[in-house]
Amino acid sequence: MGLWGEQAAVDYLEKQGYIILERNFRAARGEVDIIARQDKALVFVEVKARSSNRYGMPEYAVTPKKRMHILSAAQEYILSHPEFSTWRMDIISIEGETGEAKIVHFENVV
Repeated sequence: MGLWGEQAAVDYLEKQGYIILERNFRAARGEVDIIARQDKALVFVEVKARSSNRYGMPEYAVTPKKRMHILSAAQEYILSHPEFSTWRMDIISIEGETGEAKIVHFENVV
């Protein structure tokens, strides 16, 4: 489910004009599913995919603790890439199992 969801998110972002820089970036205290560039802004994307919303919407799984881990990894990435002065964190919520995914993109969630 996770790999399918991340690929669906990458496809969606590329169709929106984003340039994918990294996937599954790991740092000492966290991980970022997708790091992309939109114009001059660096975008850290957390992807949450579920087959249905029976147990809640996928985006609800991004807890405050998870956000802190993502921010920690993002800080490490930003320090090693000073060419980016603008950044944000997004969540992409995906519902489906295969084929067509229902995608909701939440921008600037921090």
